[in-house]
Amino acid sequence: MAVIIFLPETETTANVRRMPEYPDIIVYLERLQPRVKGQVLQRVRLASPFLLRTVDPPLREIEGKNVQDLRRLGKRIVFCLEADLFLVLHLMIAGRLHWKDREAKLPGRIGLAAFDFPAGTLTLTEAGTKKRASLHLLRGEQALADLNPGGLEVLEADERTFREALLRENHTLKRALTDPRLFSGIGNAYSDEILHRAGLSPLALTQRLSDEEISKLFDSVSRTLLDWANRLRREAGDGFPEGVTAFREAMAVHGRFGKPCPVCGSAVQRIIYAENETNYCPRCQTGGKLLADRSMSRLLKNDWPRTIEELEEVKKPSTTIPETLRK
Repeated sequence: MAVIIFLPETETTANVRRMPEYPDIIVYLERLQPRVKGQVLQRVRLASPFLLRTVDPPLREIEGKNVQDLRRLGKRIVFCLEADLFLVLHLMIAGRLHWKDREAKLPGRIGLAAFDFPAGTLTLTEAGTKKRASLHLLRGEQALADLNPGGLEVLEADERTFREALLRENHTLKRALTDPRLFSGIGNAYSDEILHRAGLSPLALTQRLSDEEISKLFDSVSRTLLDWANRLRREAGDGFPEGVTAFREAMAVHGRFGKPCPVCGSAVQRIIYAENETNYCPRCQTGGKLLADRSMSRLLKNDWPRTIEELEEVKKPSTTIPETLRK
């Protein structure tokens, strides 16, 4: 009888935070507009000097400047200030925004910055030990354009343009959707939801897709991003969005390893790699096949289940298996 070794749960397999993506960023922007557009940025308070990634122009130059507009640049939030200045904020994985009373104090351990306006203070926090959020102060549209990775805005594109971007390089669908040079604003969480909705394997190669599959993917990207943006708008109501996370109970597969797929009831599976994981339904997306996990499948070799049926077989009480496969 094969004995399967228990592997410890890592940060990537736990319910950790994920990077805000298009739906989250767009709702942040919509809630910021009435609060800061047309207002003077009175002061910027930095708790961590490592947050600011530029030195010219100096940060003090934007104090007293009017916020003329706000934009989204991929997963970044852009404050467009007078004098052709741009304050660009990238929340990365654990960065979150909060709207507080004027001159609110920053929380000691996780507070990174505060932006004081006449009507209130926008604070930036970042949980965890790895501080990855970034702030750039830029002068001129060209400097802003240089920061743009250039990914396609799918909600502003037609299917032909989407197809051209998708087929530009031959990658797995998961990698292609999350590549900011190809597509703007899509990350780990919503790419899982997009692929589940389209019924496509995350490891399918882009240049091997049929015309019908590309059409389904294009439709799924648009519907998924719009549906979730609308859902987050309803959740926020008239308030400022708090508790932003990519793990949501209403999601079909992302962050739902071991839970039933809402379409077919099969247990959601995952692939763990580096600091990310891919979640998918083997029945809806891969024809019943289990995708090889880099760590577990290499360890278990021939004992790694390759289909839903084999997985169900190893779940039987007579076999010693880890909790990660029993779910």
